[in-house]
Formats: sequence, structure tokens, C-alpha cells
Amino acid sequence: MAKLITLVKKDWFRRGMGAFFTALVAYMAAAAPLFAQRRDSVVEVKLASIIPDNTDWSRALDRLAKEWYNASNGQVVVSVYHGGQLGSAEKDILRKLKGNTIQAAVFTSAGLSLIAPETLTLSAPFFIRNDNELNYVLNAVKDDLENKINKDYFMLAWAKSGWLKIFSRNPVRVPADLKPQIIGSLNEIPVMNAAFKSMGFQIQMADFNSIIISLNSGKIDAVYQTPAYAAPAQIFGIAKNMMDLNIAPIMGGVVINQQTWKRINDAYKPRLLAIVKEIEREFDGAVSKLESEAIQVMSKNGLNVIPLTPAQEQTWYNEIGSKIPALANDKIFNRSLYNKISSLLQDYRK
Repeated sequence: MAKLITLVKKDWFRRGMGAFFTALVAYMAAAAPLFAQRRDSVVEVKLASIIPDNTDWSRALDRLAKEWYNASNGQVVVSVYHGGQLGSAEKDILRKLKGNTIQAAVFTSAGLSLIAPETLTLSAPFFIRNDNELNYVLNAVKDDLENKINKDYFMLAWAKSGWLKIFSRNPVRVPADLKPQIIGSLNEIPVMNAAFKSMGFQIQMADFNSIIISLNSGKIDAVYQTPAYAAPAQIFGIAKNMMDLNIAPIMGGVVINQQTWKRINDAYKPRLLAIVKEIEREFDGAVSKLESEAIQVMSKNGLNVIPLTPAQEQTWYNEIGSKIPALANDKIFNRSLYNKISSLLQDYRK
């Protein structure tokens, strides 16, 4: 009897395990397309950034990558390449973005202008004068600008990159003080160059690497640059005077190509965009902090910050005010956007 029971149990076990494995194989066969589909649905995003690593900006981008991964249940994997690892020339980065070699990038206003030239109107000199005006204008016009950008790309976040200031060998308070000095200007900002030339200033073209060399050799006497760049580049070591007046805001942004954006599951996008907006606020806070700290450090190391009287400030506004409208010719500044911003600023200043 015991032997019979043992045989029955063995037979039952064999038949039971056989049924189990049969069912398992059937399940795996049915589920295989689902697993394959899940693997295929992962969207990999290479994000190119010219921002150096180990900065507030780079850390914000790293956090974006982590939070997008979590918010999408691992279906959106962002790899951030800091410090120009995937290229430092924005036209080359844009070409890679268009060809989908990379899927997203951080651009300055110069890079954004290659996608939508209208964006440069935001950086017309002595036009928008402070952060409050910039926020007011940007809130009113960014939908128009994003409609231009979003034809082939998708604007994830705007990033304020600081305010251009004049750093000069000799003190500058009014336009007449700057006109005898030769200004070194970057090729990447032709709009600024055209505007300053229209005011009668002497412009010498330069690039990032030759600015200090040109200052040392005496080829140039002044530059317009953001404090956040002037400090690490040691521009203030020679151009020891900084006129305390905002020339123009430098805008930037994080852009993803439409090919990649469309691949992301629509169910995840509201949360992904909410994360981006938080990163956008971090960018704003980071640049304000960075500029303030840069000016403090430079001041402790020999920079002369030159405050202006209201009358001296108005001299600059009058000087450029008589020139800029002629530059709103759709070749340098977009006429329609310039007129819209002018109207917005008039209302705001009232």
C-alpha cells in the first residue's frame, strides 16, 4: 500500500509539474511581445550642454535626468553630457540635434536664434532693463516664440543666462566714454555688434579664446560680457572697470527634437513638464546667485564697479533709443516682436 501511494504521488507530481511548465511556456510566449514592446518603448535622450560640470546649472540638469526616469517608470532615460563633451559650437550641436545624433540640448540665445531668429529681439541692448521687465515681457511673448521653435523642436525650458555688462580698461559712465575704446565682441552675437556699430562704437571681432590675449596686447580695451563669465575668464584683471548698468539679458533654453518628444508616452508628459518648470525656476535662481557672487569676488580682487546717476543711465537709453528702431528691419531685430515688446514695456513702466 505504501509503495502504491508513493507511485501515485510521483505520478501526480509529474503531471502537475508538466501542466505547470506547459502553462508557464504558454504565458511566456503570450507575454513576450509585451516585454519586447516595453523594451522598445524606452526613449533614450542624449542631452548636450556647454555648461561646465559641478555647477548649480549642471546639477539641475542631472536632477532632471533622475526625476524624468522616475516619473516615467524608467521609460525615459536622459544622459547629460556636460561641459561641451558633445560639441561647443552651437551650430554643430543644432545639426546633431536635427539629425537625431543627440536628442536634446541647452542653447544660449545665439543657439536659439539659429532655430527662431526672433528670440534675439529679447536681447536688444538697453531695451529690456531689469529682471522684472524681462519676466513681464517673457510671459507675454514666449508662446509666440515657442510656436516658432516647436515646428521642428520642442522648448522644454527657458533659462536666463545673466545680463551683459561693459567691462573696460578705462571707466565708462556715458556713451562718450566708451567711443574712444575698442570693444572686443564675439562673432556669436551679431545683433549686439550691429547695434553698437549703429551707435558709433568701435568693434573688433574676437572669440572666447582670444579675448584675454586681445586685452593683454592692447588690441581691444573693453568687452560686453556677463559677470558670471567675466570672473572665471579673468577679464576683470585687465578690464578693471564694470559699468553698473544692464545692457541686455542673455537668454537660453533646453530644447528637445520633435522626433524624440513624440516618442514619449503622452501619459508621462504632464509630469515631465512639471519637473522641467521646477528646473526652470532653479536656473533663474542659480544665475542670480552666480552673478551676485561673481561681482563680489571680482570686487575683492580689484574690480571697480561704477554706479551711474539716473541722468547718466538716461543718456544710454536716449542714445540707443534713437538707433534701435531702424534696426528692427527683420534682418537684425524682428520688427513685429520689437513693436510688441515696446508696447509691453511702455505699459509696464507706467
